[in-house]
Amino acid sequence: MNSVHIRRARRADCAGILAIYNDAVLKTTGTYDEEPRSLDHRLAWFDAHERDDLAVFVAEEAGAGPDAARIVGWSALNRYHDRPGYRFTAENSVYVAEHRRGTGLGSRLLAPLLPAAEARGLHAVLAVIDASNPASLRLHERHGFETVGHLREVGFKFGRWLDVVLMEWRAGHRPTG
Repeated sequence: MNSVHIRRARRADCAGILAIYNDAVLKTTGTYDEEPRSLDHRLAWFDAHERDDLAVFVAEEAGAGPDAARIVGWSALNRYHDRPGYRFTAENSVYVAEHRRGTGLGSRLLAPLLPAAEARGLHAVLAVIDASNPASLRLHERHGFETVGHLREVGFKFGRWLDVVLMEWRAGHRPTG
């Protein structure tokens, strides 16, 4: 297995980030987007994250040659809401390439987001997770997120209604177990 390291994302990583996201759009309920996004959209997303000081991390897998490294996962803090009263709250994203799911990479990508949230002065990070994704629910729970809500049939994808579990992490609140 090739080695993988986690680092802050660079604008040049956007094509790799996009490929993983668009695969999730087409194959999973990890996002409720239904159409793949464009590279221009992802570049604008990245620029907004840089401008708003919202951390983005990537998992980079070493390849055989000097230019063969590839992005196999990413995580980000995202604006939760535009209203000023929500400025201390973010929503997180964690996406892992299909061939690397179940290897612990999601945990390695989520871990640096929480100190980055604290460093930026955020008080809460929310995870909005499809209820039929127990791996993501467990991942967030292991990192100190608590379930604070279950929204019934608020999403629709692949011809069916989907439930969402809302989880919350608060700065200074650490898991007990």
